[in-house]
Amino acid sequence: MKSKKNLLEQLKILPHFNKNTVYQLGKQLGLKDTTVDTYISRFLKYKEIISLKKGMYVSTEFFEKNKTDISYSFYLANIIRTPSYVSSWVALQYYNLATEAIHSITSITPKVTREYQTKAGSFAYQSIKKELFTGFSLSKGKFDFYIASPSKALFDLLYFRTRQFRGVKSDTIKGLIEELRIDIDEMDELEQKKFYSMIKKTYE
Repeated sequence: MKSKKNLLEQLKILPHFNKNTVYQLGKQLGLKDTTVDTYISRFLKYKEIISLKKGMYVSTEFFEKNKTDISYSFYLANIIRTPSYVSSWVALQYYNLATEAIHSITSITPKVTREYQTKAGSFAYQSIKKELFTGFSLSKGKFDFYIASPSKALFDLLYFRTRQFRGVKSDTIKGLIEELRIDIDEMDELEQKKFYSMIKKTYE
C-alpha cells in the first residue's frame, strides 16, 4: 500500500491532473494501469480526490488549500473546458464593476454550451461565434487564467442576455446597463470606447 500512498502524495502537489498523468506517475512506481484505475476509484470513494469532469481531478488537499483564491477558481474554469475565458458577471465583479452575487463562474467558448456541477464549484460555458472569441488576455499570478477585458465582459453579458441583441436598439444599450446596476462610468475611458465600438459593429 506504500505505492498507493506515494502516488497520492505526488498528486497532492498538482493544481489538477488527468488519468494519463496518474498512469505516468504509476509507471514510475511500477504500477499497472489497472492497479492505478483501482486506486483512482478508492481515492474518489474516500474523498481524497475531487472529480472536475470525466478523467480530470484535483486532490482534496490541494483544493482545500486554494479554494478561497479566486485565481485558482478561474484557472479551473479555463482548464475544465478549453479553449475558454472567464467573462460576464464574474469578470465584471472581478473588476469591481458589479455587485451581483455570483453562484457560478461563466466562461465563453467557441465550443458548444455546457455546464459542470462539481464539488469544486459550478462552471457554465456559453458558446460564441469564433469571430467574437476575442477581447481576453492572460492574467499571470499564483495561478494564470484567461479573462475578458472589462469591455468584453460587459459585451458578452449583454450579448447573451439579449439573445445576441435581437430586437434591441443601439440607443437603448445604456438603459440596459443601468437596469443591470453596472456602473459603466467606473470603467476606464478606453475600455468604454472599446465597448461602444463592439456594440456599433454588431449593428452594422
